[in-house]
Amino acid sequence: MPGPRLRSVPRHAALLALVAAALAAGCGGDDAEPQAPAAPRVYAAASLREAFPEIDSRPAYNFAGSNQLQMQIERGAPADVFASASPTEAQALFRAGRCTRPVTFATNVLVLLVPSANPGRVRAVHSLRSGRRRLAVGAAGVPIGDYTRRVLARLRLTPILRTNTVSSEPNVSGIVSKVALGSADAGFAYVTDGRAADDRVNAIPLPSWAQPPVRYQLCAVRRPGADTAGALAFIRRVRSSGGREILQRAGFGLPTRG
Repeated sequence: MPGPRLRSVPRHAALLALVAAALAAGCGGDDAEPQAPAAPRVYAAASLREAFPEIDSRPAYNFAGSNQLQMQIERGAPADVFASASPTEAQALFRAGRCTRPVTFATNVLVLLVPSANPGRVRAVHSLRSGRRRLAVGAAGVPIGDYTRRVLARLRLTPILRTNTVSSEPNVSGIVSKVALGSADAGFAYVTDGRAADDRVNAIPLPSWAQPPVRYQLCAVRRPGADTAGALAFIRRVRSSGGREILQRAGFGLPTRG
């Protein structure tokens, strides 16, 4: 018994349907929204972990010690922006042709952090002379570690690194965490970190005459496939009036506009 006859579709109607489908797929229709450009990848010093996302929440951030980030970029990490806590790292990348000329966008000062309960009874930096305390210090080569050693040298307190039990931290976040958790009786960090964790730590000021100049620098990374336009837009945002206001509110100092 013959089966049911299939209804044939006119050839010109089928062709029109295919063309319409192709146009819809290619154009997305008149109401389709344009796709937003990818956000730049920002490699930044750990002490910027609170301020930068407030300035711009869109980028993909990687916060760590400035020297670690420098090495990652030198090894081909997909960074678009580099923000270091000292000029050393950014200038090294610039000399190697790996980033644009760095610009200073913020300053900072060092403080001595102690846990809120202060079990080590540290009242001033000179309290550490008696030794037998747990001290969190940035590793040598990390900006916070190098700044700390300069402060101690000016205060003639370098021996406290031998008379106390010292943990060497890869970035300032590790220092703040140890002090906040009570794993260290004291730690040297930036004033901005003390403000960000003021519910868990107290900040003891250090003499202004002993402070080294702490300058943060920004540059756009040069590499194949870098989002240079996005990087430069981010740098402009950080240096804008709104960006400077957020940095100042977080406790950073501001360089004069130039």
